[in-house]
Amino acid sequence: MPNKFALLPTAVFIILLNSCTVFADALPNIILLMGDDHGWDETGYNNHPHLITPVLDEMAATGLRLDRFYAAHPSCSPTRGSVLTGRHPNRYGTFVPNHSFRPEEITIAQLLKKKGYLCGHFGKWHLGPVKQSSPTNPGNAGFDEWLSHDNFFELNPILSHNGADPEMFSGESSDIIVTAATKFIARAKRQRKPFFIVIWYGSPHEPYSGLKNDLALYDDIPAKYNEQVFRLTSNKTGRPVTRPLGDILRERYAEITAMDRSIGVLRDYLTKKNERENTILWYCGDNGTPGDGIVTSPLRGKKGEVYDGGIRVPGVIEWPAKINSPMVSQVNSVTSDILPTLCEITGVASPAVPLDGISLTGLLDNSLESRPTPLFFWKFNKAADKQQVPWIEKDLQIGTTPLVKMMGDIYTRIFVNYKHPEILPTDYTGNRAMLSNNYKLVIRDNGDEQTIELFRVPDDIDETHNIASQYPDIVSGMQNKMIQWQNSVLQSLTGADYK
Repeated sequence: MPNKFALLPTAVFIILLNSCTVFADALPNIILLMGDDHGWDETGYNNHPHLITPVLDEMAATGLRLDRFYAAHPSCSPTRGSVLTGRHPNRYGTFVPNHSFRPEEITIAQLLKKKGYLCGHFGKWHLGPVKQSSPTNPGNAGFDEWLSHDNFFELNPILSHNGADPEMFSGESSDIIVTAATKFIARAKRQRKPFFIVIWYGSPHEPYSGLKNDLALYDDIPAKYNEQVFRLTSNKTGRPVTRPLGDILRERYAEITAMDRSIGVLRDYLTKKNERENTILWYCGDNGTPGDGIVTSPLRGKKGEVYDGGIRVPGVIEWPAKINSPMVSQVNSVTSDILPTLCEITGVASPAVPLDGISLTGLLDNSLESRPTPLFFWKFNKAADKQQVPWIEKDLQIGTTPLVKMMGDIYTRIFVNYKHPEILPTDYTGNRAMLSNNYKLVIRDNGDEQTIELFRVPDDIDETHNIASQYPDIVSGMQNKMIQWQNSVLQSLTGADYK
């Protein structure tokens, strides 16, 4: 039989090939959603005993549920950087919250903007100040419009629009940023452009608050947990306060339900505007559950730790045009995978720098059955970082959007990012982990002492059976791979990728 493409003009043949590469005749719209401190178990679909999350539950039941999805870091700013860059945050000095990323980094917004996307950011930024003069504001990271906060926010949030002076918006914060995003969608439609939107919620980060009707859903929680107390931020003073745990959880759960409801509002709007079919909705958390919310989790650890309780988060993708029947994946995946995945879907070349993520498009046709590369997690030992020359001028790193939680004596945040021209032996320290398809290695440094643990995954979900002594060869092999990866990361940290 003759080749059916043989008689086609060359130009037509090239067009056909290109259309296969980008998965669809029309570029998909893309919306990335992220909860703040929203851990893996805190959804109805993951069998939480109290939480009401009907929208996320429906997305998980009809879309692609990523059961083994991880944040790149056990805290917020670093993970957010991994979403934008596809790289581990230690590569560009975003070691902990309030460390900015570097303006030289190539973001997914910059890449999609060149492809014709209109790009918007709404909500928490936390990768540098959002003010107009900041070299790391959303605009300089590729976003055409932003209504954003330097950090987290609660009811009646104070936000900056396109870097202008902050102003207060009355209402529930999740609803406010989703409403702003829908207006941005309308703008993109008027301009006949595909849209790329990042919605990073301020919820459910403490200090907590909630609407009366949402709080009422959890009126039974205080009686279950109020014998315990927890220390967190006071909404009245911005300083630490000790409160009954049940009262705290009632407010936390109300925030999660409000966030879930806002996702439903967004989905309904997409349906109304005939955009939902070819829109990718990707929801995840930015790190594991903090100590005040970990009471029901089957996972070991919490926010700030490299055990699964600190890094495993909800992950679900909805894209009706391509995911038309429920799918569940047990493949290890991470926030660093978002950039390479979106690059492949849209036919955009990935940045020519070391990436830590891989494309997950193989999950859509079941061709990716196991992860070909391990995942690495690493809390850089900030105390060992003696190289304190600022990467960005100090006045450009001063935030403007106030929040309830005080830092010292101020209600805003000051960001830092330091040059690191020399790799030091102490740079290899800090709690870290490596996750393969069968094992997880955890290395914890405590001064001169080091604890090494090996767990068989996914069987040992609560990471309680340390089998390191039984499998020294596996431990040694994983340690060697860890050091090789750290070598690459530290080379990036020096700034070598920008030359």
